Amino acid sequence: MITPRRATDRGHANHGWLDSHHTFSFADYYDPRETGFGPLRVINEDRVQGGKGFGSHPHRDMEIISYVLEGALEHKDSIGTGSVIRPGDVQRMSAGTGVLHSEYNASPDSIVHFLQIWIQPDRRGVAPSYEQKHFPVEQKRGRLRLVASPDGADGSVSIHQDARVYATVLDGADEVVHPLASGRRAYVHVARGSVEVNGQHLTAGDGARIESEPELRLGHAQQAEVLLFDMVQAG
Repeated sequence: MITPRRATDRGHANHGWLDSHHTFSFADYYDPRETGFGPLRVINEDRVQGGKGFGSHPHRDMEIISYVLEGALEHKDSIGTGSVIRPGDVQRMSAGTGVLHSEYNASPDSIVHFLQIWIQPDRRGVAPSYEQKHFPVEQKRGRLRLVASPDGADGSVSIHQDARVYATVLDGADEVVHPLASGRRAYVHVARGSVEVNGQHLTAGDGARIESEPELRLGHAQQAEVLLFDMVQAG
């Protein structure tokens, strides 16, 4: 079963310096039907104006992944990490027992466009930690590239949850197939372009819940960049 979540149905907040779309309930946007999917709790598509950003604020007991689509995002946190995240980079921050962090557009005059993803961990109270890796587009073109996993497999960043996150870049005749094991569910988010998922047409900003499907087939794409979350059924 595939249940689309259309981009136009997402929550939306425009604060001037920040234009944000919320796939699931977040901040002032609340929909009791859209509070997450399994351990996946947040997919925010954010556009931040040049020189602006999120001042220092706290998190705890959450796996936070930042995936930059355009521009550069500057990150600083209370565990001593400072970095700039650019397209192709995947940053994971395990908030655990508690961490303060800030995120700013590293450019004074260009927009940074990125996805902020929250995954609920499988245990509470882990030590806060940070990890960032680069995945060139060549590793994602026409194939599913594992970018986050519970065991850091294939050079992915590691998260405290039985979830695997894949990224792919597809166009034209490109097609990828992902088997979905029994007891697993999946979520697909289209970051840009368009793609068909098991015959369901999705465009930029759209997502889809997938349950009780033996495999996912992504194809008939037009300049698409897609994230696929393969997750434990419980949660």
